[in-house]
Amino acid sequence: MSSLPSDYELIIRPSRGWLNLNLGDLWRYRDLLFLLVHRDFVAKYKQTILGPAWFILQPLLTTVVFTVIFGKVAQIPTDGLPPMLFYLAGLLGWGYFAQTFQSTSGTLVNNANLFGKVYFPRLILPLSAVLSNLLAFALQLGTFLGFWVYYKFFTPAGASFGFSGASILFPLVVLQIAALSLGIGLWLSALTTKYRDFIHLSGFLIQIWMYATPVIYPLSQIPERWRWFAALNPMTMPVETIKYMLLGQGIVLPSYFALSLAMTALFLVSGVLVFNKVEKTFIDTV
Repeated sequence: MSSLPSDYELIIRPSRGWLNLNLGDLWRYRDLLFLLVHRDFVAKYKQTILGPAWFILQPLLTTVVFTVIFGKVAQIPTDGLPPMLFYLAGLLGWGYFAQTFQSTSGTLVNNANLFGKVYFPRLILPLSAVLSNLLAFALQLGTFLGFWVYYKFFTPAGASFGFSGASILFPLVVLQIAALSLGIGLWLSALTTKYRDFIHLSGFLIQIWMYATPVIYPLSQIPERWRWFAALNPMTMPVETIKYMLLGQGIVLPSYFALSLAMTALFLVSGVLVFNKVEKTFIDTV
């Protein structure tokens, strides 16, 4: 026997318009969001010997390579900071951005079979990637803090760095990186449904983008007259700001940061709108 009243009526209407986002559905499907976050975090290194330890080992190994290649061989300056700490700090923000960008950029194409069978807000999937990568970011931050304590209190280099007062705003910088990676990832996800070339270009794009961001070099190494050009990269200020907050070294200008925030808002809003427009009909073209 059905418990629904006799006059119960369900009306299903097609979704129209770019601005019809139905963001309230994200809250109603929050249980699904949490399940997907757990799935993404656990499944990434499932059936590996080291499991979640790879979330820590991967940036550590990358840092060691950077220290040898860029610190010892190329001798790129690190503003007087211990190279290990400098590269770890640079990879904190960049790693979170890159992982989220790559996770969200293939949302529509990679989940076409799922989208064709059941309804749920499509934004749930890219949001789950943002949150699951945030858990990995927390583990990497803990690793960085362990090295920070060692270098600060057990090496002569401890006098050359320290937390800045702006570090209380650290969560806001992480929030900006999450918003930027989500917005750009949604743009690429929408474009990929029509132009599959972007599937192959995304990995190449993220590698080139890293070298255009002050991850392996300090912003101070760029001539002052060209720093405005570096600031056009919306990831320049978040990465440099994290270094300044955690190590006390970095060039953070309000005008450059305002530009980065404006570009982040533009990418996020436009990315959500384009994704919302494309997800209504993409299932007919994949």
